[in-house]
Amino acid sequence: MAELSQVNAPIYDALRRLRRMRVVPFDVPGHKRGRGNMELTEFLGEDCMNADVNSMKPLDNLCHPVSVIRDAEALAAQAFGAANAFFMVGGTTSAVQGMIMYACKEGDKIIMPRNVHRSAINALILTGAVPVYVDPDVDHRLGIALGMSVAQVEQAIKEAPDAKAIMVNNPTYYGICSDLKRITELAHAHGMLVLVDEAHGTHFYFGESFPVTAMAAGADCASVSMHKSGGSLTQSSFLLMGKNVNSDHMRQIVNLTQTTSASYLLLSSLDISRKRLALSGREIFAEAVEMAEYARSEINEIGGYYAYSRELINGDSIFDFDVSKLSVFTLPVGLAGIEVYDLLRDEYDIQIEFGDIGNILAYISVGDRKRDIERLISALAEIKRRFGREGAQLLTQEYIDPVVAETPRKAFYAEKESLPLEESVGRVCTESVMCYPPGIPILSPGELITPQIIQYIRYAKEKGCQMTGTEDLDIERLNVMKLN
Repeated sequence: MAELSQVNAPIYDALRRLRRMRVVPFDVPGHKRGRGNMELTEFLGEDCMNADVNSMKPLDNLCHPVSVIRDAEALAAQAFGAANAFFMVGGTTSAVQGMIMYACKEGDKIIMPRNVHRSAINALILTGAVPVYVDPDVDHRLGIALGMSVAQVEQAIKEAPDAKAIMVNNPTYYGICSDLKRITELAHAHGMLVLVDEAHGTHFYFGESFPVTAMAAGADCASVSMHKSGGSLTQSSFLLMGKNVNSDHMRQIVNLTQTTSASYLLLSSLDISRKRLALSGREIFAEAVEMAEYARSEINEIGGYYAYSRELINGDSIFDFDVSKLSVFTLPVGLAGIEVYDLLRDEYDIQIEFGDIGNILAYISVGDRKRDIERLISALAEIKRRFGREGAQLLTQEYIDPVVAETPRKAFYAEKESLPLEESVGRVCTESVMCYPPGIPILSPGELITPQIIQYIRYAKEKGCQMTGTEDLDIERLNVMKLN
């Protein structure tokens, strides 16, 4: 490892060496470097198919890395300021679940905000861990959940002093950050691990204008979606670990659910993207921030729309803000966020990240161009002119405080029955309901179904939100716990 530096890309270099060898494949995958599926090869290209290979000695093995993958992971740890880093090919979902499975076994308590990603809720089902939810503060104007306040965390620790870990979303989908350093200090003072869902914060590690990173704040683990803002292929992520985490045991935990046939397309994309960010990330993300700030200014000049930023900071539940996030509140122009999302795609051929009831998010990162920003701004101005409405009756509440009646695991595996939405009110849900993206559940297993939740589900469906999580794909029925 001593001879390696951030200019190296060990997995990528090993794949290039293999290609020069012209090895005759009598192993999987069965397409045999693309020859067995020419239509797919024409679509993806020969270079791509040649790199879709199986684990072999020259290429190492993700489940038990001893050579090039081990070296690439060491370089990633160095680039992100971590003690250790794992390449994850099951997305940040796999990393989040690995963190929780490392920290908790059945019956263990974990403190977490209720607006966690579905992967964290699903990890509770897998482990049998018991959530101690912190209901985040809400910005009622924007209709979004905020970060966890320090006082809320202190109260949760008092209520559950035996909790094994605290999980923090940092940043949220909208760019809002908690006081991660203070929360980490609190947790460690009480012997708890700190797990950070840093899916939307890859760029924090490569710039001066960003909030504190999980590793710099002293957190024990962080899950980082390299594919979101770091430029790697979809489904590729990093799991970062601090010095007090037993990385050898973490590897065993991750291997419980991770594939034994890791894609070298994903692995090499992580390797190459890490190299690029380590060498040029600061310049890349400085430019991204400049574009986001310009877009915010221009969108706010349109009138009606509100592209928010650091002016929201209150020093607690909004301790900091990710200025690369272009989050825009749309209700003042008489349009729900999901309606603006659909109009941008259907009328202007612009695909943004997501739209919810009141907001849209345009992701600005390593591959954006100034002229595309101009096109987005112009489209938003025209949407207001063509489709804007005055005094439209729009639901403003985005986050609904849950009523937790059972643990997620008990509810998920309980005897259940299926009921029409309206008839399910007052019963305990056994499945999740969420708009995706962002994948934050409106309902999770073990929570009470209320009239407000049913109203929200109906409204979100009517506005065109993509809703997932239920057995009934039409989301006209919900599974609930059977009554004794």
